[in-house]
Amino acid sequence: MGLYQLMNARTFQLAGELTHRVTTDEKVVALTFDDGPDEHTHEIIDVLAEQRVRATFLVVGAQVEARAQDAQAPVAAGHQLANHTYTHRRMVFVSPATVASEIERTDAAIRKAGQRGEILFRPPTGKELLVLPLCLAGNRRRTVMWDVEPDSGRSPTAVEIVAAVREQTRPGSIILLHPWYGSGQNTREAIKDLITGLRDQGYRFVTVSELLAVQRR
Repeated sequence: MGLYQLMNARTFQLAGELTHRVTTDEKVVALTFDDGPDEHTHEIIDVLAEQRVRATFLVVGAQVEARAQDAQAPVAAGHQLANHTYTHRRMVFVSPATVASEIERTDAAIRKAGQRGEILFRPPTGKELLVLPLCLAGNRRRTVMWDVEPDSGRSPTAVEIVAAVREQTRPGSIILLHPWYGSGQNTREAIKDLITGLRDQGYRFVTVSELLAVQRR
């Protein structure tokens, strides 16, 4: 039970820095998209451009290499790419060599796509035990988790996703969305309305790195 709770923890890890939200009184939040890129990349970018919002795309290295133009597009549009491993394998009970390969290959692909500056990291499904945090800590890499995840589990409708975001978001929240593939259609449909809904509540949107800078001020 202890190992299970540790593996699934969103606010704690055994080594290194982890952020699941930022402590701030400012109404500022970060939108994050896990798992892409895929053929829906430009659809997502177009909505963000229409709403004048910058977001963070946590990408899978193999997908970045297979869809180079789709990986370059968010960077060209002013968004941030971050590391979500190379194969999206569960990063528990893995060797240091596996961790290094998964992270370094993805970093290289992200750099090739044009990303500059710090590359943040999020483990697939948020699961980790000891080896991954130790490797990240040894390389001074931050783990980015989340505190709002409205589209997991029972395949909620777009309306339900928007309602959950409006109810759960707080100043400094990191919102996790899964807008890719056929299964992400409801999330894609919700993006515009969840942005306008949070704006109505006084929120503004930044990348995760910009959100971390708010915390450091």
